[in-house]
Amino acid sequence: MLLVGAGGLGSPAALYLAAAGIGTLGLVDDDFVDETNLQRQVLFGTTDLGRPKVEAARDRIVATNPHVRVPLHPERLGRSNALSILDGYDIVVDGSDNFPTRYLVNDACVLLGKPNVYGAILRWEGQVSVFGVEGGPCYRCIFREPPPPGMVPNCAEAGVLGVLPGVIGSLQALEVIKLVLGKGDGLAGRLVIFEALDSRWREVLVPRNPTCPACGDKPTITELIDYDDFCGVTSSVEGVAPDALRAILVGAEAPLLVDVREDLEWQVGNLASEGAVHVPMGQLQERLHELPDDRDIVIYCQVGARGRRAVEALRAAGLHRVRNLEGGYKAWLASVRSGKP
Repeated sequence: MLLVGAGGLGSPAALYLAAAGIGTLGLVDDDFVDETNLQRQVLFGTTDLGRPKVEAARDRIVATNPHVRVPLHPERLGRSNALSILDGYDIVVDGSDNFPTRYLVNDACVLLGKPNVYGAILRWEGQVSVFGVEGGPCYRCIFREPPPPGMVPNCAEAGVLGVLPGVIGSLQALEVIKLVLGKGDGLAGRLVIFEALDSRWREVLVPRNPTCPACGDKPTITELIDYDDFCGVTSSVEGVAPDALRAILVGAEAPLLVDVREDLEWQVGNLASEGAVHVPMGQLQERLHELPDDRDIVIYCQVGARGRRAVEALRAAGLHRVRNLEGGYKAWLASVRSGKP
C-alpha cells in the first residue's frame, strides 16, 4: 500500500494500518516537519522538527510495528514519477492537500488499475470515498474540472480543526483494510461527508460516469498531463521576495503594503510597523478607492495564494503597479523578522 502525503490524513491512516499489520506501507512526501504541523499530524513530535517527514514517519511506524516494511519516496509526486512509484503498490491512499496532486493520483490510479482511497478536509468538514475499483467511479466522475484558482483555500490559509484529520484518516485506513480483506461494503460509488460542527454524516451516491475523460467508455486521458497547469496553479503574477521587499521599504519610494488576510490573522501579527494597511479580501472591491494608482503596492497574505488572487483582481480593476509578497507573512517572519505566524 502507498500513502501519498504524510500529513494530517496520512498520520492516522499510517498508524492504524501499521497497527493492523499491513505488510508494506510506502510513503511519498517531500516536505519537512514544521511546528505548525503538530496540531494535526500525530505521526510527529517536537523532536522531529526539521526532519524529512517520510523519515520521521517511518521511525514512528516501525516503533508501532517493526514487521511493517516502509519504502520511502522523499520526493514530490509528479507527472514524471507517479506511474513508476504507484505501480509498485496494490492500493493507494490519497492524503494530499491540493488539487493538482488529487487529479494526478486519480489519473495514475485509473491508468494502472489501482484502487484510490480518497480523503479531503477543510475547516470543519471532511470527505471520504474509494475510487478506481472495477465498475466504480473515479475522482473525475464527481469533480470533472478543478475549481477556479484560488476559489478553495488550502488548510494553511483556511485552517482545519485538528481532530478532523484523525476522523477522516481513520476512515481511509478502514477502507484499506476492507479492500485487503475483501470484506464489508466499501465506499466505491459513495462519497461520505462528515460535518464536524454539528456531528452529522451525509452520503452522496456517485455512479460511474460513462463520459468521464479518465474512466469513461471512451477515455480521452490516456497519459498523465501537466496538473499544475490544468489546475491553474501556475501564475503570471509578479512577486517580490521578503529580503528584496525589506530593502525597498527603506527607500525614498517605498511601496504601500496591503494585508488582505482576515481580522483574526491581522490581530495575531502584521506588518503595521512597516506601514501596512489592512484590507481583507472580502472588502477589496469596495475599498479600491483607498488604494493609490500612482504608487507601488505590495500585497501580502499568510502564505501567498490569496495575495496572488488580490493582485489579479487589482490589475483587472486598473491598478498595475501591484506585486505579491512571495510566501506571504509566514515567509517574511522566516527570513526577515524572527517570530511565529
